[in-house]
Amino acid sequence: MTEKPVFAEERRQRILAAVNSQGRVRIAELVSLLDVSEPTIRKDLSALEQQRRLRRTHGGALAVHPRFEPTMDARGALHGQAKDLIARACLEEIGRGDSIFLDSGTTVRRIADLLEQMHVNVLTNALGVAQGLADKPTVRHTLLGGSVRPLGGTVVGPVALDTLARFTVNVAFISASGFTSAGISVADVGDAQVKQAVIERARRVVVPVDSSKFGVDDFVAVCELGRIDLVITESASDEISELCAAHRVRLKIA
Repeated sequence: MTEKPVFAEERRQRILAAVNSQGRVRIAELVSLLDVSEPTIRKDLSALEQQRRLRRTHGGALAVHPRFEPTMDARGALHGQAKDLIARACLEEIGRGDSIFLDSGTTVRRIADLLEQMHVNVLTNALGVAQGLADKPTVRHTLLGGSVRPLGGTVVGPVALDTLARFTVNVAFISASGFTSAGISVADVGDAQVKQAVIERARRVVVPVDSSKFGVDDFVAVCELGRIDLVITESASDEISELCAAHRVRLKIA
C-alpha cells in the first residue's frame, strides 16, 4: 500500500504527479492512492485549482496542460478487464437481425470481436472494426466513406456525414472519453460530429463506458445525457446512479 503522506504539501505533490501523468484523475482513485478521506482530497483539489496547477471537474481533476490524445493501442491497454465485462454486457442488448452502429472506441471494438455467431448488420466508421468483422460470415458490415483520421483509426468528415443520412440503425454503441452531468465528450471534433449524426439516426443509443471516464470532461461535447438510453459500465458510484436516474438513463452494471 502507498505510504500515507504526512504533510499536505507532500500529498498535493503526489496528486499533481498523478494528474499530470494521466491527464485526468478521479477523486476515488486519489482516495485509494493516498489513503485519506474524500473531503481531504476535495480540499486539496480546491487548493491546487486556486494555484492554477490543475482544473477541477465533476468527480475529479484535469491537468492544466492536457496530454495529446492517446493512440488506439495505448487506450486499448487501459482498463482491459472492465472493457471486456462491458463488451459482453453489450451483447445482451443486440438481437438477431439487428442493425447496429459500432464506433472506434476500444470497448466498442471488443463488441465487434465478440460478434461470432450473431446474424447482425453492422455500420461503422472504424477501420479496426471493419477489419475485425471481415472474417465473420454471419455479420454483414458497411464501412462509411470519408477522410481517414489515422490517430483514432476512424473515417470522418463531410462524406461520412452525408453517407450516414442514408442509414437508420436499431442500436448505436457510442463510446466516450468523458462523462459528466453535462453529457458525454471526446477528444476530436471530427469523431464527435460522426457520433452526433449517428445518434440522430439511431432508435436506441447505448454508451459503453468504463468508470475511469466518470467525472471527466474532454475536449468536445457529443450529446447531453438525455439523448442516451442506456449506459453500461463495470462500476458506478451513487452519484453516477443518481445522475443517470435524473436524466432517465438506464444504468447497467456489467
